[in-house]
Amino acid sequence: MGKTRKFAIGALLLTLMLGGTIWWSIPGAAANPIRQTKILVPYTRYEWWMIAWETNEILCQIFIDHEGLPTPEEAAESCGQDYANIWVATKPCNDPSGSSCNGVYVHLASTQPAQKEVIVELPSMEVWADLEGCTPVPPENRCPIIPSLLITAEEPLPNERITSIQGLFDGVPFECQGSECLLPLQATPLQGLIVEFWANSSFGDSSTHYTALVRVLDTGVSTVPGNSGWYVDVISTQWIGAPLASCARIWEAFPSIATSTEWLISAKSSQLIASADPYFYLAGRLIAQHQVDASDCPSGGMLPNGYANACGIEKARPLLVVWQNQFDQRIIDTSRDTGVPAQLLKNLFAQESQFWPGIFRVRYELGLGQLTDQGTDSIFLWNPEFYNQFCPLVLSLETCQPGYLRLDEEQRALLRGALAAQAGVDCASCPSGVDLSKTSESVLLFAQALVANCSQVDQTIYTATRLKSGLVASYEDLWRFTIANYHAGPGCLSYAIHVTWQGIPPLTWEAVSANFTPACQGVVPYVNEIAP
Repeated sequence: MGKTRKFAIGALLLTLMLGGTIWWSIPGAAANPIRQTKILVPYTRYEWWMIAWETNEILCQIFIDHEGLPTPEEAAESCGQDYANIWVATKPCNDPSGSSCNGVYVHLASTQPAQKEVIVELPSMEVWADLEGCTPVPPENRCPIIPSLLITAEEPLPNERITSIQGLFDGVPFECQGSECLLPLQATPLQGLIVEFWANSSFGDSSTHYTALVRVLDTGVSTVPGNSGWYVDVISTQWIGAPLASCARIWEAFPSIATSTEWLISAKSSQLIASADPYFYLAGRLIAQHQVDASDCPSGGMLPNGYANACGIEKARPLLVVWQNQFDQRIIDTSRDTGVPAQLLKNLFAQESQFWPGIFRVRYELGLGQLTDQGTDSIFLWNPEFYNQFCPLVLSLETCQPGYLRLDEEQRALLRGALAAQAGVDCASCPSGVDLSKTSESVLLFAQALVANCSQVDQTIYTATRLKSGLVASYEDLWRFTIANYHAGPGCLSYAIHVTWQGIPPLTWEAVSANFTPACQGVVPYVNEIAP
C-alpha cells in the first residue's frame, strides 16, 4: 500500500500467491447445512375428547398446546374432516341429560405438563466491504493512492468462527484464510469490475454471495500538485465505508467523472447551496401571511393569482433570502444520511413549492415537495426500508410484516393519511401560517420519496431492456428520469423509455424526453430546471 505504480494482473496474482496472504482456488460446491437448532420448550398439553351425544361414545382424542377449545383445523387433524364438520355444525344442547341431543361435543379430559421440540433459526454470517488505505470523499471520491478492498466477515454463533473468505475478482477466484481479506486494487475499465465474495464458517456453511462493483480511474492530472491520484468508487449492498448515494447502489451506476455537475453535489456546508432567487410565489405567500409589509405597493404588492408583483418582490426580498435558505442545513444532513444530492433536493423544492410548504395552489399537494396521494403510494411500494420503519408507527408490527401490498385498502389508506400528515405543515396558530419545525423534519420524507422513485425507475428500465440501469443510462440521466418519474408519474416515463429503447439506444435524457407524449411534455422543462 502507498505505491501508485501499476502492476500487470499476472504479476499481481503471482505476488499474492507467493506472499501467502491470499490463496487463489476454484470455490467448492458443497451444500450448506441449514442454520437451525432444536430446543425443548415446556408447555401444558390439553387433552380433549370428542364424544357423541346419543351414545356417549368417545370418538377420538384431540391434543393441543393452548387454552380454549380446539380449532376446527385441529379437530380435523385428529379426528378427520367428517367428524370436525359434524362438531362445527352441532348446535348447543340445553338438555342436562343430553339424551335428546344430536351430534357431537368436545370435553376437556386432562391437562398435564409436557415438552416439545421447537426449531429455532440461527443468525447468519455477516460480510462487509470497505476500503483500506483511503477514505474517498463524495462526490469525486479521490484517493492519492490506489487503496485495497477490505472484505470482513462476522460469525454470530458461539463456538464457531469464520474459516475463510472466498470470491471472484473479475472472474478470477481468490480465497483468504480467516475473517479478513485484503484485495489490492488496480486501475479498472471505465465501467468498473465485478467482485463477488462470500464467507465460510466452521459451522460448515457459506454466507450469501454478494457483489461489489469497483471502479479505479487515474485522475489524469498527476502533473498538477494536489490533484494527482485516483477516482475510487465501490457500489455494494455490503458497503460500510463512506456513505454511498442510495440511488447509485440501486442502479449500479457510477457518477460521471468527466464533468462537475453542480446539481449533483453533496455539499458539506450550507453556504454551498445558498441561494437568493426572487421567488414571486413565495413572496406572495409571505405578504399574504403578513410576514412582509407591502401595503404601500400597488394592490398591496399582490397579483390576482396570489403571486407578488414587482413592488411586492422588492419589499419581500430580504426575507426571501432568509426563507429559502433556512432549511439548507437540514437538506445537507438529509443528503448525508440518504445519499440524495443536496443541491438536487433543494432545486426540487424550489421548483415544486418555491419553499412555501403550506397549501395554496392545489389542496392535495403537500409540503416542500408537494406530496400527493399517488406519491405516498410510491414511497411505500418502492422504498421497503422506509415502509418497514414507518408502518409499525401506525399499524401493528404483525400487520405490517407481510408488506404494503398485503394490506387491505383501509390499512393502506391509514398509512397514506399518516404520511400525508407528516408532509402537511399548515398551522393556524403559527405566525407564518406554517409549522417551520415540522417543515424541516419533512425534508427526510421527500428524500425517501426520491429514493423510492429511483427504485421505480430502475424497475421501469429493467422491464424495457432486461438490463441493469447502470448499463444503459448514465448516472446523471438516471437522476433526470427519477425527477421526471417523481413529477409526472411512471406512466409518462415508462412509455418514453420503451419507445426510446425500441429505437436507437442507449437511454439518454435527450432521447427519452423527445418521446414523451404531448400530455407528458410538461415534465421536460420541469426536469431541465432542476437538472440543467
